[in-house]
Amino acid sequence: MRKFILTAILTVGLVLGVGLASYAATIDLTGTVRDFTPQTNSDFQANIGGFAPNMVLTTLGLDGKPVFNTTASAPGNSSSTAATFYSWYHSGAPSKNVTITLNETFPGSGIYRYANNAFFPIDNELLGNYPGYSHNYHFTFEIHTTFTYDSSKNMNFNFTGDDDVWVFINGQRVIDLGGIHSALSASVALNSLGLSDGQTYDFDFFFAERHTTESNLMIETSIPLNSNPVPIPAAFWLFGSSLVGLAGLRKKFKK
Repeated sequence: MRKFILTAILTVGLVLGVGLASYAATIDLTGTVRDFTPQTNSDFQANIGGFAPNMVLTTLGLDGKPVFNTTASAPGNSSSTAATFYSWYHSGAPSKNVTITLNETFPGSGIYRYANNAFFPIDNELLGNYPGYSHNYHFTFEIHTTFTYDSSKNMNFNFTGDDDVWVFINGQRVIDLGGIHSALSASVALNSLGLSDGQTYDFDFFFAERHTTESNLMIETSIPLNSNPVPIPAAFWLFGSSLVGLAGLRKKFKK
């Protein structure tokens, strides 16, 4: 009898232990921050136009970046042009790699959170702080990673922040918070996207801080995002692409 009880305790402990160990304690997401000033790009410190849906198309471009929506039906575009927007997420502006860490809310929950109501990752760096202020307010941030879909886990992604935020899953826009605005929230349930169990999908996140004086970035998700490698510098990307061609590079380099 004592042996049976001991075996039962060990079995339950093993099952619980495996359940807890199946989730990492943290997810590290490394992305590229690009720095701007109102002088280098007129989209920054522009008029506060508020929430501007449909600033970008619903699918990513062939280069894995958002495509500016030039149609008249896209409100809020008056503060941008295709040319000024293009530089937000392409090489040319001073840049650096920045890592944010999402922490599991409690062991075994499978829910990860990052919350920062003063997200200023390049203060006193690159082009420097906005004159007369203690922060560098004008920058963009992009992250590229992947995840494996499992419908049984009811995966969700929740975001609150300002200014512009776009999230793409499998190349399709699922969160659209464009415009210079105060903190706004949006969510997506992955079970609504028609994804296939066991398949690995791209997850692409694009953020822009364009105006004084707040910068909020809050993520809560049950998507098992893969901690991604440090983005490869653009110069190396161009060298590599000249050797092996463009096919298959999007998932590996995305810089």
